[in-house]
This record gives sequence, C-alpha cells and structure tokens, in this order.
Amino acid sequence: MEIPYTDKPRPDTGLYNAKLGIWLFLASEIMLFGGLFSAYILLRVNAAEGVWPAVKLAWPHGLLNIPIGTFNTAVLITSSVTVVLAWASLKMNNFARFRMFMVITVFCALSFLGIKSYEYNEKFTHYELRLNDGKAYTGHLIVNGEHPGFWDFSKVYNLEQLKAKTNVTSIKFTADPEKAEGHGHGEAGAHEHKELDLKTDQIAHLDAFLPRNHTFFAIYFTITALHGLHVLGGALVLAYFAFPGAKLWKTHPEQFTNRIEVGGLFWHFVDLVWIFLFPVVYLL
Repeated sequence: MEIPYTDKPRPDTGLYNAKLGIWLFLASEIMLFGGLFSAYILLRVNAAEGVWPAVKLAWPHGLLNIPIGTFNTAVLITSSVTVVLAWASLKMNNFARFRMFMVITVFCALSFLGIKSYEYNEKFTHYELRLNDGKAYTGHLIVNGEHPGFWDFSKVYNLEQLKAKTNVTSIKFTADPEKAEGHGHGEAGAHEHKELDLKTDQIAHLDAFLPRNHTFFAIYFTITALHGLHVLGGALVLAYFAFPGAKLWKTHPEQFTNRIEVGGLFWHFVDLVWIFLFPVVYLL
C-alpha cells in the first residue's frame, strides 16, 4: 500500500504530509521554548537590585562570553544558509552539490556544539566567593595547587564539599579583575587578578557557576542545553540524509527533496531559537 501525499501536496491544505507534520511539531516547540523564555524574562525583571555577587539574590550580569556567543551565532546562521543551498541543489538535480552543502551544515552544527562545550567548561571552573567580612569575588579556585581541567568535575567544589575534604593543605582564589572588594566592580584602579589565601572558616559561600548556585545559571543551562540537544538531533538527521538516507534519491527523488525541505525547516527553527536566545540571555 502506498502512502498518499508523500511528494504531492494535499488538495485541501496545499501541503504534503511531512510538511504539515513539521509545522504542527514546530508549533509545539514554540510553546516549549516560549515557556522557558517567559520564565527567564520574568525571573530577570523580578530579580533583586544590586550588583552580583555582592548582593546574594541579585541577577548575574556580564558573566557570559559574548565574543564566543557572537561567533556561535555566525556559525548557526551559516548553517542555515547552507541547508537552503543543499535543498536548492536537489531542485537543480545536482546531488553532489547537495551533499557538499549538507556536510558543511553538519560541520557547522558540530562546531557549534564543540564551542558550547568549551563555554560550559568555563562556567564549571569559574566560582563565586563570599567571605564572612562581606567581601565578594568571582574567579578561579585552586585547592592543593590543583584546579579542574577540561570537564573535570572531580575538582569542582562547593563550600560543603571543601569542608568535607580532609587533605586540604592550601586554598587559593584568583579573583577576576574589577570584581573585587564587595561590590563586583573592584577596587579603584584594580585591573589585575588578585590572589587570596583562604581558610574554610573565612568563607560564607563558595560555588562554581553551576545550576545549583543561582537561578540564572539554572535557567541558562536549561535553555542552552535543551537547544543544544535540538542542534545535535538536527545534525544527526541531516547527516543521515547526506549519507545512508540518500538512497531514496535514486528511487523517489521528489520525496527525498521534500524530506530535505522538512529537515531544513526544523534547522531554521533551531537557528531562530538561538537568534532569540543570544540577545536575551547574553546581552540583557
């Protein structure tokens, strides 16, 4: 039995089955991300006044790497262009050109994820420190002369874990420039890293930039990780179409072209989410 409307549009909707299905799916995705964006904005506008980390519940600002985020935005926009060129190549009956553009699209997707992985690691190894005397800092923690390597969670501590560690001989904290002395802006003329020698009884709060540390990090990791899963899923599907799934081109070229169009619509949605996510999370 042959399934109707896999390559020709339905007379009542003007759409073939897969295109109707992807638009319905994307409507549900808009509701998913719309809820998360709304939660972020409401939490942001209701945050306590003051400069983080000096004010405990104040909203962190300026902690995300804007140049990296900007570069990743360019990577995704490039992939959005190449996926259209891949579909257009099929329309022109040029399969080799289609595969070339699809490989570039997948490469851009994997590059985006790799860059995001590096950016995540920056957060996992960056700390907020508050002392009992009221001073607050952000920076990097070195315990017993060691600090975490790339994605090394075994040396990422909060205050409770640090106090429970029995073999601590030294705790050093390298504070970020212009982030010292209690108000997050730094001492007058402070433009260099400041190294602190600490004991656990001096520390009121210590934790890395992890979801458990602050609402900002919780929702940042939730939205960006969910988006990253969409990027990974889209990349796997497009890679499948570029290689093993390309067999359909030989038997049902119009249906295969439609599948690429549907995959491209999903990919444009993924790109569009990031275009909204970048200014809202990174710049506001």
